[in-house]
Amino acid sequence: MLPQLISSPFAWVRDQAAAKAQDALIAVLKAGPVPQHVAFILDGNRRYARSKGMPVKLGHADGFYNLRKMLEICIKLNVRCVSAYAFSIENFKRSPEEVAALMSLAEDKLLELCQKGDILDQYGIRLVVVGHRDMLPERVLAAAEKAENLTKNNNRAIFNLCMPYTSRDEITTAVHSTVQSRLEDETDDTEITAEEIEAHLMTSLSGSPPLDILVRSSGVKRLSDYMLWQCSEDAQLQFSSTYWPEFGLLDFMPIILDYQRKVWSKA
Repeated sequence: MLPQLISSPFAWVRDQAAAKAQDALIAVLKAGPVPQHVAFILDGNRRYARSKGMPVKLGHADGFYNLRKMLEICIKLNVRCVSAYAFSIENFKRSPEEVAALMSLAEDKLLELCQKGDILDQYGIRLVVVGHRDMLPERVLAAAEKAENLTKNNNRAIFNLCMPYTSRDEITTAVHSTVQSRLEDETDDTEITAEEIEAHLMTSLSGSPPLDILVRSSGVKRLSDYMLWQCSEDAQLQFSSTYWPEFGLLDFMPIILDYQRKVWSKA
């Protein structure tokens, strides 16, 4: 009992010191150019869980917890838009047990995120679920729509939760919508421009600014069908060897510094 009473104040002091150190680092970083749109590929949850001897579903739970932490860091940095690749359409090919666990986790976290006083309400963040929404189970879709409705008037930042998503599906949908719009206009102009297609991308419809940085964790160096269109121009691609549940400010800091260095080099 006595060791617990002693360790509790020390843990509080440690946590407070860590929070103040983090805020100091963020203050230094945001003194320079800050990206307006950062996207994350949340990779490494399963390998993280196996490395810790944990069930895979707990690795995914830790990944969602870390997403909240990184979202808060980005907002404190004054990043205008954060996008997260939470679930690929291809992930439906995983075992039924893992898919069911991920859908249940998504439902719980969506309902948690939109509660009054939670991170979206606290920081004025508007949630947008980006992807092939009709593939979601009804209960998950209901939770997503509730979260979107409760945050629709928030205007400080945008949080694109991409699930279930692939870039090929987003581009295909945008092309289809562009053609449909042109047919409805009954115009003789048959030329479709890249700008028109881009305007119909799901991220464009959510009001997202152009992508500045895409970060993938866990050491894998591929895009895995994520934001291929958005990465085609000036976006910087960054790869970290850290598993997503352990990815933090110290991993993110060199990425932001590299972005700032490149911005200054163009000035």
